[in-house]
Amino acid sequence: MNFLARAFLALFAFAILTPAFAAPRTDLVVGVRLEPPHLDPTAGAAAAIGEITYANVFEGLTRIDRDGKVKPALASSWEISDDGKTYVFRLRSGVTFHDGTTFSASDVKFSLERARGEGSVNPQKGLFEPIEKIETSDPTTVKITLKRPTGAFLFNLGWPAAIIVSAKSAETNKTNPIGTGPFRFSNWTKGASVELVRNETYWGRKTALEKVLFRVIADPSAAYASLMAGDVDAYPIYPAPENLDQFRADKRFTVVVGNTEGKTILAINNGKAPFNDLKVRQALAYAVDRNAVITGAMFGIGQPIGSHFSPTDPGYVDLTAQYAYDPYKAKALLREAGVNELKLRLVLPPPEYARRGGEIIAQQLKAIGIAVEIVPVEWAQWLSDVFKAKNYDLTIISHVEPMDLDIYARDDYYFDYKSPAYKVLYAELAATTDEAKRLELIEKAQKMLADECVNVFLFLLPKSGIWNAKLKGLWENAPIPVNDLTEVEWVE
Repeated sequence: MNFLARAFLALFAFAILTPAFAAPRTDLVVGVRLEPPHLDPTAGAAAAIGEITYANVFEGLTRIDRDGKVKPALASSWEISDDGKTYVFRLRSGVTFHDGTTFSASDVKFSLERARGEGSVNPQKGLFEPIEKIETSDPTTVKITLKRPTGAFLFNLGWPAAIIVSAKSAETNKTNPIGTGPFRFSNWTKGASVELVRNETYWGRKTALEKVLFRVIADPSAAYASLMAGDVDAYPIYPAPENLDQFRADKRFTVVVGNTEGKTILAINNGKAPFNDLKVRQALAYAVDRNAVITGAMFGIGQPIGSHFSPTDPGYVDLTAQYAYDPYKAKALLREAGVNELKLRLVLPPPEYARRGGEIIAQQLKAIGIAVEIVPVEWAQWLSDVFKAKNYDLTIISHVEPMDLDIYARDDYYFDYKSPAYKVLYAELAATTDEAKRLELIEKAQKMLADECVNVFLFLLPKSGIWNAKLKGLWENAPIPVNDLTEVEWVE
């Protein structure tokens, strides 16, 4: 065999055994701590719903991007009247729902009327209260008239609870979600995973990913093992901060500690005795060493807060010194309130920050003479017993909705705080469009909540993300509680 023949055979064999270009993966396995109760963000308060479906399956008129800014979504543009009360939205054409139904202005009208209607079960129904009327002059134009100027209206339309749905499929979105997004719902194996596949008829840019599996892994040890074994590619919010240094030392992984909007609080049932006494609530606040909670429950990752507001948002006021840890003052306040013996139920949902934080806080309350019964519950039970029925004394939860000062103005919210003065203040804030005035009112709201000691404000929940180092496009921060996968891709 001559030299040229041998060289040709060698090159042929090399080409067979060694592909010149390895195609990047088009699938992704995402680990999540909590399974959603269902898959319709217009019908449930659990953040786990939007973490899977928002921006992936469902879209709104606007969307919130990774920087917390309002961007066009199903509305390509809009005009606002000089008085701030009229919004005209221009809708995208050529958009269809996943079942082939054509998207039009009538779907926007249906969705918003449904969200604000008398029988609405929307978890953020208050966001739609300013709407006076909705008009549709043609299939691509929607005119929304407000009762009063609402400074955050465009931002509010970008919440998961404000997604646009079709009247044809709205009633079955809990189990078979049908939206207009870049991914379609494929399968839900209860207790294990939710699968999405790429929407090949999407109106916008197609995603690099063809299939996404959200795998539910409740146990932190199992979460660690799944990442190390490669069974899970990414954990956008990893549940065990004690493992971060191990992952940082492994070049296979990217570790990013960012921020969420999660105001983590020791929530108090203000509507029942003795918590309707300000001195008792203040005693609880002085009894809790939030820095010890951050160290013990979060391994030092987490920024202290002194009111219900994120330090990352404009208008934040640092009020952490108002109730600096002082167990002696806590005991004195209980005596002044005439409370000699107190036994409380601390109901804890599944997240580790709640379970670990609860153990620490129970010991801190014990130190001032308060006996605490810890009651661990699953997520569904927390939603039914605490969030809906108010059957609790204390609980620990992270409120991940952005700029959500409105919840303290609601008549029947789960911590049962009723303050006419706060309602007046928040109504003024909601109607204010001047940015300087809004910031002034936001500061006043934070101070009022701290003065009233509505809850014990603990820390801002960090976003500890761990993912395969070859993945690009995952969010480093979480200005809203979602896992937006539209820009995620594998890079070899």
